Amino acid sequence: MSRILLLAATTGYQTRAFGDAAERVGVELVFATDRCHVLVDPWQDGAVPVRFHDESGSVAAILDAVLARPVEGIIAVGDRPTVIAARVAEALDLPGHPPEGAAAARDKQRTRERLRDAGLPVPWFLGSRIDVNPRDLADRLSFPCVIKPVALSGSRGVIRADDAEGFLIAFERLRSLLQLPEIRAERNEAHDRILVEGFIPGREFAVEGLLHHGALSVLALFDKPDPLDGPFFEETIYVTPSSVPTAVATSIAGAVSRAAAAIGLRHGPIHAECRLAARGESPAEAGAVFVLEVAARPIGGLCSQALRFVRKGVSRPLFSLEELLLRHALDEPPGAWCREPRASGVMMIPIPRRGVYRRVSGVEDARRIDGVDQVIVTAKEDQLLVPLPEGGSYLGFIFARGETRDAVERSLRKAHARLGFAIESEVRLEKMRK
Repeated sequence: MSRILLLAATTGYQTRAFGDAAERVGVELVFATDRCHVLVDPWQDGAVPVRFHDESGSVAAILDAVLARPVEGIIAVGDRPTVIAARVAEALDLPGHPPEGAAAARDKQRTRERLRDAGLPVPWFLGSRIDVNPRDLADRLSFPCVIKPVALSGSRGVIRADDAEGFLIAFERLRSLLQLPEIRAERNEAHDRILVEGFIPGREFAVEGLLHHGALSVLALFDKPDPLDGPFFEETIYVTPSSVPTAVATSIAGAVSRAAAAIGLRHGPIHAECRLAARGESPAEAGAVFVLEVAARPIGGLCSQALRFVRKGVSRPLFSLEELLLRHALDEPPGAWCREPRASGVMMIPIPRRGVYRRVSGVEDARRIDGVDQVIVTAKEDQLLVPLPEGGSYLGFIFARGETRDAVERSLRKAHARLGFAIESEVRLEKMRK
């Protein structure tokens, strides 16, 4: 039986999905997760304990472990283990993203620099440390602009500023976020830096793809139908196939392919975010595809459940993204696969306000909406909910399928409208404790 190394956070949503997929494919998973190295296999899964902040030590631990359990492929889930995965693949002479490319993809400023140096469209940008006087930066900016951390994902910490005063407020808000204990615990020096860049008006898209020895196969092009104009950039709905004309879809795919190559990515899953510019400082910029990022990993969380695949020319059986990635990790070319014929989508249920989660109502009504596959509430009772830009989670996920992308979008919105979330303020909670 073939073995595949899976690097992931201990609490990652996708770990179980990969376990189920491995059974269907007939491969054995060797886990490497960020768990305590002192406890003896607390999850009883034989995982190699690693520390994402200690890349060299983690690589050494994994290489030592696979001496007894050789692996034939490697997959990284989430941003933090991508460089470790790339270094292990290089050491074992297995296909994967080069370490330098994986490191650049994880850093928004380095991504911008590589895209700029390759002659690809980028907004103006300015990198800075978080400990500077923001007034010194404000004098050098044009507006509107966007300020963001260089190493957080999921739009966390991303804020639009329309003037100097708004920038100063956004800067202090981001600085406070990056000083939170949970962020500092990652021991990532990139959290000492931020990026400021020009705001790009226009529609935003996501591309799920596979690089196979440098060649990009687009698995899905997602529309993001809700405007992402700020001041925060919370993603809600992904729906595929896209509504854009074929020529535009081809242009987006080409831009992502060139961006991945410029960043230094070569083999494995990628998840890209891009904007189709509505206007620009020059006529040439209008309609240009600005690639915002290309992550060296698949789509995160439970969102992968929005994607199912078939062998080309065969409508059944359907299989998951995780199964496809396992096959690709064994170097199976992706050319024989394509997304299922039906439209599909996911809503990441946004957190409406800060407070303590108590309960949800209307879940069964939401599930009965035509086209809805699943409604999954991931928030836990008594959990403190923190919305963007400080927060990094959602209330849950709604999945739908239909004959058209518009039908899927309607199903998602109708299902969301049936849900009611009881969220109490922190002040009220403190009174209850007294």
